Amino acid sequence: MAANHLRARWKHNMSTFRRQPLAEISGSLGDLGTFLPIAIALTEGHQISLSTTLIFSGVYNIATGIVFGIPLPVQPMKAIAAVAILDSLSATTLEAAGLFVSLCILLFSTTGLLAWFTHHIPIPVVKGIQVGAGLSLIIAAGSKATSSLTWLHPWSDNYIWLVVAFLSLLATNIRPRIPYALIVLLLGLVFAFIRTQRVPSVTPWRPYTQVPDGTAWREGILSAGLGQLPLTTLNSIIAVTHLSADLLPEVPCPSSTAIGFSVASMNLIGCWFGAMPACHGSGGLAAQYRFGARSGASVIFLGLLKVVLGLLFGESLTTLLHKFPTAFLTVMIIAAGLELASVGESLNTERARDLGKGENERQGDNTLDQAGKKRRWSVMLVTTGVLVAFKNDGLGFAAGMLCHWSFSLEQYLTARWSRENARHDTDREREPLLP
Repeated sequence: MAANHLRARWKHNMSTFRRQPLAEISGSLGDLGTFLPIAIALTEGHQISLSTTLIFSGVYNIATGIVFGIPLPVQPMKAIAAVAILDSLSATTLEAAGLFVSLCILLFSTTGLLAWFTHHIPIPVVKGIQVGAGLSLIIAAGSKATSSLTWLHPWSDNYIWLVVAFLSLLATNIRPRIPYALIVLLLGLVFAFIRTQRVPSVTPWRPYTQVPDGTAWREGILSAGLGQLPLTTLNSIIAVTHLSADLLPEVPCPSSTAIGFSVASMNLIGCWFGAMPACHGSGGLAAQYRFGARSGASVIFLGLLKVVLGLLFGESLTTLLHKFPTAFLTVMIIAAGLELASVGESLNTERARDLGKGENERQGDNTLDQAGKKRRWSVMLVTTGVLVAFKNDGLGFAAGMLCHWSFSLEQYLTARWSRENARHDTDREREPLLP
């Protein structure tokens, strides 16, 4: 059975790549706007090894492309990375945080908790997390651009190039087959080469291992791991499962348990060698889809590219990548955020998983009236609003669930009162009339 599954995925990957090679290559680069800045910042702080991160994340890309057959991204664990950068966590503390999250995800996957969460979390809450994550990407990209860009200086990275890149992005709506991300990457690398005037030297990879001590475990779990856990569970696993079904309905959707095992295995191997803690993410999937990726062939190509660069150049790439234009990265992140946020549009249509024909056959008629549609929009907007306002997926999830339960309680009480009133009316009708 497993062999047949892998053959089907491989056939889909190869047929898609032969049909649209440039689109798959361009799509594979769509998530670099998230990957590169975090990897560079952690490398400069001596918290990860860039060469090890490239090699291991490349291997993860290849494996997920073969197993799942979709452009599933390999992203940094953002909450851990943010704390590590702001608080200057040590390399072993960063490692301990990633290992803690992965052990928890492994436990959730093994016990079936992930599948239970996926089945019972309401679709409006899931879509609220997706929309919130998309808007958060856009806001973060805009904040980064306004704090670092000017109109004229430097010549290769300013608001003018941001406007040009954005207008070019809009042009892809007219000609969607243009490999936008590939063109932007190549142009950005040319600008980076000109600014650094230095060619990366060949520095073969030298693997090493690191083991966290008790202090690193305590600091990693308390300062970064606990904050990352809800983000990984909700956005990197559950939201990815739903988003892949929305964007790629022709490809069998991976289960949340399978995605969970993938996240756990990546870090339980790579973190011991100094690789950046990694996960999958709905934002990365939306980005790669937006720029043309439709199969696992895209991330297999990206994985091979990462492995070659990591083995040959490694840490010497840091200076070059640090000079990659922020203007180009900003537009790529905005495009990913817009693609991710747009999935909220299908909340009250048959494309929503709980309103589609498959769900109707199991649960009966799920036709919504106007009040039902308004309730679902309210739950999604509460989830999105709290997530964006507090920059926390866990708080957004909690607010959305409370809103959902409040509507469910209202409906329950209304139905109960209606039944009691109907019973009282029936009892009065049955009372004998007095002479």
